Amino acid sequence: MEPNEFEGSPKTWPPLGMPTGSVRALLGLLVVAVVITKLARFDTFQTEGDKLWVVTLLISLTHYFTSRRFVALTPEIRRQLEDEGVIDRERHPLFLPQNSIRVIIVGAFCWLAYYLYINQRLQDHHVVSLLGMMAAFLLGAMVRGISHWWSGYRIQRSAGTWGDLKALAVLGALTLVAIPEFLDRQDAVPVVFYRVALGFTLFYFGSR
Repeated sequence: MEPNEFEGSPKTWPPLGMPTGSVRALLGLLVVAVVITKLARFDTFQTEGDKLWVVTLLISLTHYFTSRRFVALTPEIRRQLEDEGVIDRERHPLFLPQNSIRVIIVGAFCWLAYYLYINQRLQDHHVVSLLGMMAAFLLGAMVRGISHWWSGYRIQRSAGTWGDLKALAVLGALTLVAIPEFLDRQDAVPVVFYRVALGFTLFYFGSR
């Protein structure tokens, strides 16, 4: 690590002296590794501990695949603010190239899907549900990334009617499956509705 790597940044010493985000990268990769290992050995994810792993996985994915800035910044403005010490200098976690952690996570789930497919376990109910949720969220994040790249990272105007329609659709879908939960009537809505509504919700979060 260069001796002056963090000079001028508000935070001059990140945890363990590694690039900012390295500890979170290790934690996220560890959670991904545990969930993929459990799925690869065909665990059913029925215990409370298993469910906590899934929740932690979703939180980890949210960190890596959603925007964490309150204001969209072009690369030029970001570098200027870093030079002036207004924001922390961005360094790639674990000394890896940019977006490496995201590529590793996506690649790991792609490998898992292939492994389950060749072992004829891809159709298992819990596997389909979990991988479907992951795929919906990651797809939304990829759509957002491609959109930002296509626009040259310029500050985008409001999505207008399309954004309103998408918001109304996801709110309506989630409300449709939430009301039976409030009324303790989960059997009133087919399970496929839950999958679609929750998948759409994760896609929306990933795409924002």
